[in-house]
Amino acid sequence: MLIYVVEDDTAVLNSLCAVLEAYGYQTEPLTSAEAFLDQFDRHANSCLIMDLRLPGMSGMELLKHLSETDARCPVIVITAHGDVPAAVQAMRLGAVDFIEKPPPVEQILEAIKSAETSIANKPISTVPKKIVEERLSKLTDREHQVLQLLLEGKLNKEIAGELGLSRRTVEVHRSRIREKMQARGIADLIRMTE
Repeated sequence: MLIYVVEDDTAVLNSLCAVLEAYGYQTEPLTSAEAFLDQFDRHANSCLIMDLRLPGMSGMELLKHLSETDARCPVIVITAHGDVPAAVQAMRLGAVDFIEKPPPVEQILEAIKSAETSIANKPISTVPKKIVEERLSKLTDREHQVLQLLLEGKLNKEIAGELGLSRRTVEVHRSRIREKMQARGIADLIRMTE
């Protein structure tokens, strides 16, 4: 499992990543929420360990964003400025744990196990309608036509015949549709466009 570690104190960031790597985890050290969003792969098996106080977008704002976009990335919050209201808010936004600094290694490892369990037990998420609409707006007219025929259950050969294209061209359109819609396959496309 990939663990994104977002912490603006580079000494703490490096130390935490070194400990996690010693336990066999792959880490991605980042110093801001914005850097995390640039690197985040929604389809990777991952979790996020982050501080609440970050430059720019705060940890709580990032947690809210992940919750609103239904990201399948469990979050472990570590902070030197923890209080009960912050902990309650973080947990309501989906954090799997809230740990005060300096974080005991055993507590971090236990939280990661909880994150792994939450990934395994989380149902496949539905993409919010607004995001689906944004993705659909990026499709060309031809890609919309191909998508419609795909959703009707037509094969590449049938789509090619109906639209007067080669099968290879249909395959290219399908690939671009999957990429723009951030879909793994036809099942994801069906779920998004229901």
